[in-house]
Amino acid sequence: MIWNTAAETQPRAEREALQLTRLGDTAAWAAERVPFYRERLSGASLRSLGDLARLPFTRKGELRAQYPFGLFAVPQSELARLHASSGTKGKPTVVGYTAADLDVWREVMARVMVAAGAQAGDLLHVAFGYGLFTGGLGFHQGAERIGMTVVPASSGNTARQCLLLRDFRPSGIAATPSFALHIAETLAEQGSKPGQTGLRYGMFGAEPWSEGLRRAIEAGLGCRAYDIYGLSEIIGPGVSGECEARQGLHICDDHFLPEVVDPASGASLPPGCQGELVLTTLTKRAMPLIRYRTGDITALTLEPCRCGRTSARMARLIGRADDMLIIKGVNVYPSEVEQALLDLEDLVPQYQLVVDRTGTLARVEVQIEPAPAFLERYGGVEAGGPAVAALRERVAGRLHAALGLSVDVTLLPARTLPRSEGKAVRVVERTEGKR
Repeated sequence: MIWNTAAETQPRAEREALQLTRLGDTAAWAAERVPFYRERLSGASLRSLGDLARLPFTRKGELRAQYPFGLFAVPQSELARLHASSGTKGKPTVVGYTAADLDVWREVMARVMVAAGAQAGDLLHVAFGYGLFTGGLGFHQGAERIGMTVVPASSGNTARQCLLLRDFRPSGIAATPSFALHIAETLAEQGSKPGQTGLRYGMFGAEPWSEGLRRAIEAGLGCRAYDIYGLSEIIGPGVSGECEARQGLHICDDHFLPEVVDPASGASLPPGCQGELVLTTLTKRAMPLIRYRTGDITALTLEPCRCGRTSARMARLIGRADDMLIIKGVNVYPSEVEQALLDLEDLVPQYQLVVDRTGTLARVEVQIEPAPAFLERYGGVEAGGPAVAALRERVAGRLHAALGLSVDVTLLPARTLPRSEGKAVRVVERTEGKR
């Protein structure tokens, strides 16, 4: 199904003409109303979409420097809502929405949710956090636009989540993939079998996740899992999402103009080349952003999709540019580790990377738990003897082949690693003074 046929199947030439018109309007709006952009956009000529590449980037650090309201293009009296990032690396990034911005958000959320299988009348269990985080309210208001019934469960309290899923039997669930996996594990421990909750589809995002994790979630919850992408600086969730083909995420590119650039040089890259995603808002009024560097690593394609949508598609995220680890000269994304590990049936889909930088050369330890069936068969990690040693060697070999890097592997007893009720912490770094 397609929510907005006219917009989502628009011929590309028509869409590009619309994008150019909206880009010019946005640049003029930002230059007139936001001092930060006034000088940056002075004399800018946008006669083609290609001219966008000549404009300067906007970076997250600059958003923080304008904290709290320096990038707003409207007075506070015209704002309908504020959201903000967690601020774990300093001051939070504050974003504002006019009533019209919120209507755009509902529209793009309806598009990506319908693409994942959502329908009017469905019951949707929202296990994203509510509040300043955009996830919970984003899915909530998109569901209401479609005509769904919303269960605003929010994040946390896993036991209650499982109770509601069993008793309410929703059609869909929205959560971070790591929390969805935790819910699936808990349901299994309580005796529920995949499919018994009645779920048909799950919509997951807010952190990079691999195809291996997708398979684990689908097996655990008994439903199809779809990737939905967004970020609060641009709108929240709803920037893009997968359709039934699951061959990339359709970008709502009549509202968000995508580019991919080389993370180091900033040079524009053609479709198919992997790099950093850059987004420009085309319809946002409260806080327009020009060439915002998301930090997310992906690639774009303009090839037609069999679903009928004609929008640009982005590949599933490999990770964030600032999440990349450099170990002994090798670039490593946590998602690459995840993909290599989750193909092994004797492991549960939970892991943590411990990077020790206290010595001359960095060392990586991968901590992971064997599957319950393996532990039952061999009597646990401590008693497993040769079988545990063989599994450890197999994991180390798989990681070496995938990463080109030798890593230490530690097999842990069941439920040793922390489970996430929000975004998972997959990397722990040890440095001098921090052990």
